[in-house]
Amino acid sequence: MELMSQIYYNALMHKESIFLVGPMGAGKSTVGRLLAEKLAYQFVDSDHEIEARTGAAISMIFDIEGEAGFREREEQVIDDLTQRTETVLATGGGVVEREVNRQHLRSRGFVVYLKSPVEALIQRTKHDRNRPLLQTENPAEVLRGLMVRREPWYIEMADLVIETQQVSVHRVVKQVIDRLIEENIV
Repeated sequence: MELMSQIYYNALMHKESIFLVGPMGAGKSTVGRLLAEKLAYQFVDSDHEIEARTGAAISMIFDIEGEAGFREREEQVIDDLTQRTETVLATGGGVVEREVNRQHLRSRGFVVYLKSPVEALIQRTKHDRNRPLLQTENPAEVLRGLMVRREPWYIEMADLVIETQQVSVHRVVKQVIDRLIEENIV
């Protein structure tokens, strides 16, 4: 397909679904549920979908298959879920670790990066035992390291970046919907 045709095709196919990316604790699932409700879209959380398909908790998958095994499963689920239309997809924080996931997200929907300072993420996740990467002696250090590595990818692929610290979920959803209307997506 020639370049202009590909660009036109991508513009037509792009933006049918909304994909929320960002670190763990940024509010992707909370924002995603309300956004889907307001848009009358289906809401899907990729981590919950992985658990439903495997019949195992994410922490168990990490224990048995390691992070690499989990990322393989995540890649398959992201490929499937990003092909759906009228869907709000809350992704796992590490979805950006694989280029194929970044490509699927960028090319198949409108990507919103929910950005939050590391200190806020530390507070939001400090009592959560369902995040395998944070089950260490120093989860704050792990979160900082993950953000250093992943944030450039979040920014690179985002159609919209929204700061979630000290902003209500309703305000975040309004900002997303306003932008979707502005872009003639909804």
